[in-house]
Amino acid sequence: MEYLIDIVLLALLAVTAVAIVRLRNLFAAVMLAGIYSLLTAAVFVILDAVDVAFTEAAVGAGIATILMLAAVALTGREQTAATGPSAVGLAIVLATGAALVWGTIDMPPFGDPLAPAHVHVAPRYIEGTLTEIGIPNAVTSVLASYRGYDTLGEVFVIFTAGIGALALLEKRGGG
Repeated sequence: MEYLIDIVLLALLAVTAVAIVRLRNLFAAVMLAGIYSLLTAAVFVILDAVDVAFTEAAVGAGIATILMLAAVALTGREQTAATGPSAVGLAIVLATGAALVWGTIDMPPFGDPLAPAHVHVAPRYIEGTLTEIGIPNAVTSVLASYRGYDTLGEVFVIFTAGIGALALLEKRGGG
């Protein structure tokens, strides 16, 4: 059943991405981008990355959608005519994609019980969480202590995005 949910969510992500690319109405594209972000957050929840899902929902679906709506309000609802495909843009996208694929070549297979994270990291967190941190919930202790700087960084990103959105949406001339 979980595989069916995964397949449906990934299919919805693909359909939403294609629809975003094909739309000329910028308002509709922004709304679909917010939906795409919420679908991505749902995928993260299924993958048991709830903290990442929270950040994706808050920043991707929330703040980014507000910022894009503000940009659409300042520029216009319809896309202007395209000048044509860019060879430089295509080269940058292909180089970035190749670098991302190259960076994942030596990763262990998904769910491999002999992966370093399962052999070294997870047992230490599970065994030491109560004695080292004093928090009985392992997830809370990982987020609050072992990955404290990462969690602080996520909070900083959300805070900065919120301040940026408020600054962009503030009324001009005394509001």
